[in-house]
Amino acid sequence: MGILAWLGVRHWRPHWSVIQGAVIRQDSDTRKEQPVAGVLITAAHGTASLTTQSDADGYFKIAFPGTVLPGQTVTISFRRKDYEPLDLSVPIRFRSSLRHLVVAAMTPVPTAASSPPGKALTVISDIKVRYTVNSTSDSNIGTAVRTFQVDNRGDVPCRHQAPCSPDGSWKATTNSVTLDAGAGNEFRDARVSCIAGPCPFTRIDSSGFAGAGRKIVASATDWSNTTTFLLQAEVFHTEIVSHVRESYPVVFGQTLNFTVPPTAEGVSLEAELNGTQIVFPLGPDLYLSWATCAIRTESNSEKSTVYQCALKPGFRF
Repeated sequence: MGILAWLGVRHWRPHWSVIQGAVIRQDSDTRKEQPVAGVLITAAHGTASLTTQSDADGYFKIAFPGTVLPGQTVTISFRRKDYEPLDLSVPIRFRSSLRHLVVAAMTPVPTAASSPPGKALTVISDIKVRYTVNSTSDSNIGTAVRTFQVDNRGDVPCRHQAPCSPDGSWKATTNSVTLDAGAGNEFRDARVSCIAGPCPFTRIDSSGFAGAGRKIVASATDWSNTTTFLLQAEVFHTEIVSHVRESYPVVFGQTLNFTVPPTAEGVSLEAELNGTQIVFPLGPDLYLSWATCAIRTESNSEKSTVYQCALKPGFRF
């Protein structure tokens, strides 16, 4: 048995021992276990010590080089000034168990939630979230119309002097016309037709108006007598339109939570303070006189922004 154990250790190859986890707020109500960012995290094993911080989602990751053997323990400490200190011991298991998911629930330091003596709590009620979403709007503002001619004398041999008819037999002429829709506009659904003259002996080049654009070019070739062409295209104007959106936050205990889409701008909270309706722009500093707010961006394809605002002392929902 001793020989087998020795062989097991001898053939074991050290790996990186990866410990990753999340820091949350300790609460008996799981709906109030919010992520805790900015926690100083120190993992110690023997003389080795590694330090990191939790991110906006409370996530952290620590990778020890292959010096932590199975059966040993890593001590992890969690520190933030408004939370009670927390120390955890994480055992390192054998090989395939070298990766660990740790959930560190930190207890917030009690704060005075009541108002100073003789002063009543300020009531925050009827809270709504307001923000602006910009979108583009396309309007069809009309149809552009232009005629143009291709002057040519028919029944003239080409004699290899371009341009010629597609079969190279007859002398041809090419002409074109250009349209500009103007700033902020573009042409769509352009079409060109021969409307007069010997149209069977013409060819239209659509490469200059096949797609949408501010400028389009219509070109035609004629290898008979003079022909007339009609160019028409729809003119669209694109503008940015702002829409005000409203939603309601979810309140758990002393904290309100809400999300906004990644295109949201000008996020603000509308609330009643002791019965008076007031609008509170959050701004880039996320300042509120009655709450402390933090944001984080979800790591999903939608990239929505999560807001969490905890009431300051002297206020209540």
